[in-house]
Amino acid sequence: MALSRLTKSSTAIIKVAAALLTDVGGDAMLLLLDGPSDWKRLAELTESTEKLVIVAADSVSELEGAADAGLKPLPLNKEKAPLLERLQHALLEAAADEMIRPNGSVVAVYGGFQQGRFDSISHLQLDERMRRLTARDLQSLESSVPLKTVKAVVDLAVQIGREGREGKPVGAMFVVGDTRRVLEHCNDGGADPFRGYNKKHRYLLDPKVQEDAKEIAQLDGAFVINPDGYIERSRQMLEVSHESLTMNKGLGSRHWAAAAITQRTKALAIVVSQSTGTVRLFQNGQLMIRIEPMDKAVKWQEFSFVSPPTPGDH
Repeated sequence: MALSRLTKSSTAIIKVAAALLTDVGGDAMLLLLDGPSDWKRLAELTESTEKLVIVAADSVSELEGAADAGLKPLPLNKEKAPLLERLQHALLEAAADEMIRPNGSVVAVYGGFQQGRFDSISHLQLDERMRRLTARDLQSLESSVPLKTVKAVVDLAVQIGREGREGKPVGAMFVVGDTRRVLEHCNDGGADPFRGYNKKHRYLLDPKVQEDAKEIAQLDGAFVINPDGYIERSRQMLEVSHESLTMNKGLGSRHWAAAAITQRTKALAIVVSQSTGTVRLFQNGQLMIRIEPMDKAVKWQEFSFVSPPTPGDH
């Protein structure tokens, strides 16, 4: 693994960033790393700020020893992702874990031009986009579903909405929690690729399983996820009435099914719109959170209400 070297120039950049953090009154410093570093030296270089210093890298193993030096480790699980995506993900995760305020500011230090060394500084003012994964927002929805499971599914849905698959837009639905009751309303929509897999190959918090889920998302049907983050079924057709529901104008049958299943059960449903990439989270038959693709701000809107779509609508 690459080592983030503390060269003379890298040390100078960290000192400048520490001074900037103090001048602007920011919440924290974020050091985006390509591998392990000299944690004790990093702590010494940043101690003058008296602010939280977050060190982010792709895996837990790369951050071993950081906490012992007084730094805040943040594993990203974003190996080989582009720099901007890693930086955005680090900010989202730091906000989700309440290390930083959703509307606070951060001084970020990273290698913008050369891997394994610091050469760039950014002063980042967080905005409403950070609300989409804050612990406070998701905890209000959590119910019996652990926060880490909700976060993992939302993050995966956002990736599907932003990236699609093989250049094509993809829609998807995940139903999380209250698994036994949810399955009472399900029928197979085709051969289930996850059927017969052992648990470790169905754990949605595993990046490899997430890649498998992205492939299967191109097929019809919903994923049913248990509270611990394991995929119980995929390619499920939901058989549930939505006659008593009202919904935002223009939403298709996938969104109606998501609202209906959460009205009949204690599950959460997360839907990716195939046409726009927008992610919507439903609970108790209601749309609770709307998340635009990552390069756009979240828009909280009033809703116009219409009747359910006729069968066959998309």
